[in-house]
Amino acid sequence: MRRVVIVPVLVHDTAYQNPYVMARSVLMVVVAVVYAALSTEGDGAGIHRVLNLERAFPVEEKMELEVVKARDRARHARLLQSFSGGVVDFPVRGTSDPYIVGLYFTKVRLGSPPQEFNVQIDTGSDILWVSCSSCNNCPRSSGLGIPLNFYDASTSSSVSSISCADNICSSIVQTASAECSAQSNQCGYSFKYGDGSGTAGFYVSDLLNFDTIFDASLVANSSAPIVFGCSTSQAGDLTKPDRAVDGIFGFGQQDLSVISQLSSQRITPKVFSHCLRGEGNGGGILVLGEILDPRIVYTPLVPSQSHYNLYLQSIAVNRQLLPIDQELFTTSGNKGTIVDSGTTLAYLVEGAYDPLVAALTATVSQFVKPIISKGNQCYLVATSELQMFPSVALNFAGDASLILRPIDYLVHTGFLDGAAMWCIGFIKVENQETSILGDLVLKDKIFVYDLAHRRIGWADHDCSLSVNVSVTTSKDEFLNAGQLIAGSSSLVSPIFHTLHKIIISLVLVSVTLLIS
Repeated sequence: MRRVVIVPVLVHDTAYQNPYVMARSVLMVVVAVVYAALSTEGDGAGIHRVLNLERAFPVEEKMELEVVKARDRARHARLLQSFSGGVVDFPVRGTSDPYIVGLYFTKVRLGSPPQEFNVQIDTGSDILWVSCSSCNNCPRSSGLGIPLNFYDASTSSSVSSISCADNICSSIVQTASAECSAQSNQCGYSFKYGDGSGTAGFYVSDLLNFDTIFDASLVANSSAPIVFGCSTSQAGDLTKPDRAVDGIFGFGQQDLSVISQLSSQRITPKVFSHCLRGEGNGGGILVLGEILDPRIVYTPLVPSQSHYNLYLQSIAVNRQLLPIDQELFTTSGNKGTIVDSGTTLAYLVEGAYDPLVAALTATVSQFVKPIISKGNQCYLVATSELQMFPSVALNFAGDASLILRPIDYLVHTGFLDGAAMWCIGFIKVENQETSILGDLVLKDKIFVYDLAHRRIGWADHDCSLSVNVSVTTSKDEFLNAGQLIAGSSSLVSPIFHTLHKIIISLVLVSVTLLIS
């Protein structure tokens, strides 16, 4: 909702005969208009919300590939449940799982006064939830070196409970994401996962506080009411402190996701973008809005899916199509290809994985030494360069190809006999039929999730550099947003274009009155 500030201006009858008084009154209106603009909470057309990303695991600290695979396996056991109409997937192992490496998280501020929480970013789930002050078995410290906070509803002046009779709860229950207790009359939830972990709690409504950035020197505090989960109990890997965070920030496409709630209030457009930095200290950019880049190619989303399913059509190595049955890529039931920022590596069904590995090995075998390490196809490389490895193209509907450099599909796992060992980061999916594109192939690229037009787009980008963010739906205006972690972002609202014209006109009127 936009806050409108009305400033009373007292003008006596004689003021209309005094140009100096009239000019002063007009200038006071200018001040009022500017103040009202700066007090705007958002109108959905041109205001974009920005969150900083931090890497959840130090980039210089190495992890065994098997450890990462084990973490992903635990995730997928839960993730795939939602395909069959079960509970909406919450990959809640987050950074509390000891196998996590290379994931990203951000900070959110909830309540009045705001309480700050570190939450994992996840495009594979829908709900934002944080640990409650009454949470049982919740970790009290984190190996990530971040403080763990607990949401305390009693300290917030803007909180409201969601009862079983509430229309919001009724709609959530229909999606199997909520349950009601006659004793407490609270709209609650209980999520159980395939690896034995889980969380339970209740839904509340409170203010999400965020910064509306207009330019490098102007930041306006804004807020909006949202429904989110308050976790009162956790079990399994969620109780481990090694990689613990305060909760999960789901960026799925269902109605209860934050992006859906804010867009329905016309606070943000129904599109979000990220650029996850893979090199250096990690980090990146997350924008509740649309990053613009002329290189971005778009592919349609498969309709009526709970995850971000895409139409993968073929795979090519050095522009040569691989002999893969296209039926393997068809989306139905547990089959298909999904984009998931919560998965570290990339997973291909067996019928696509084997031809890919065979083509890569045949291309580089005369330059490197292929070996099998712990069941993974690896290569011993004598030099520090990877130019002998070919490019890999994942071809999607709409003539949209995701071109992978060697660094986008290889993982450096150490040294052997004086040579660097690089292993293929694609993992064979043997007992499932879903291919999953995780951070390995998402990093160092702009990714735009355009839910309004049911499509996803991408382009290669150095995520330590600035990006252009759309400020109008017609895309004829844009602004510059820098690397947010470095604090050099610059987001300008289109309202200032209008204000500029209004102010110029009013000042000209004032000057005319003074001259006359």
